[in-house]
Amino acid sequence: MAIYHARIKTFSRAKGHSSVAAAAYRAGLLLVDERTGSRHDYRRRGGVVETRCVVPTDAPDWSMVPDQLWSAAEHAERRRDATVCREFELALPHELTDDQRSALAAELTRALVERYRFAAQASIHSPDAKGGLNWHVHILATTRRLDADGLSDKTRELDGGPTGRS
Repeated sequence: MAIYHARIKTFSRAKGHSSVAAAAYRAGLLLVDERTGSRHDYRRRGGVVETRCVVPTDAPDWSMVPDQLWSAAEHAERRRDATVCREFELALPHELTDDQRSALAAELTRALVERYRFAAQASIHSPDAKGGLNWHVHILATTRRLDADGLSDKTRELDGGPTGRS
């Protein structure tokens, strides 16, 4: 039987985080943070089964390319303590086939993108150990909505505390 797990967290410049670094790690890619010049090379990282970008239907073409998407997300934030991205980590049932797992991750990501109109990168990770059951997806999302003109207003309804709306 599958065990449900969900975690949502934010990445903040105040804590030294970068959306480019987070995206590179979760997707097992080499990405360069144009804002800082830092290279984040996780191409040798194991366990990444697939990665895809999911964006609103009217989004610009560049938003489907991880290095362009996350560079734009970093440039959109002006404050030195800005929240630069948000992550939804969700367990995927180990009983599913690879195709079913991929379809489920895509469906979950698409539902979030349609509801909040942000851009997201979904990366499916396999269990750490042989025969392990910890299949999961990391959905890394911009903190700003994305439309035909690019990144716009913040998704404040997802914020906690006094600035978040119910």
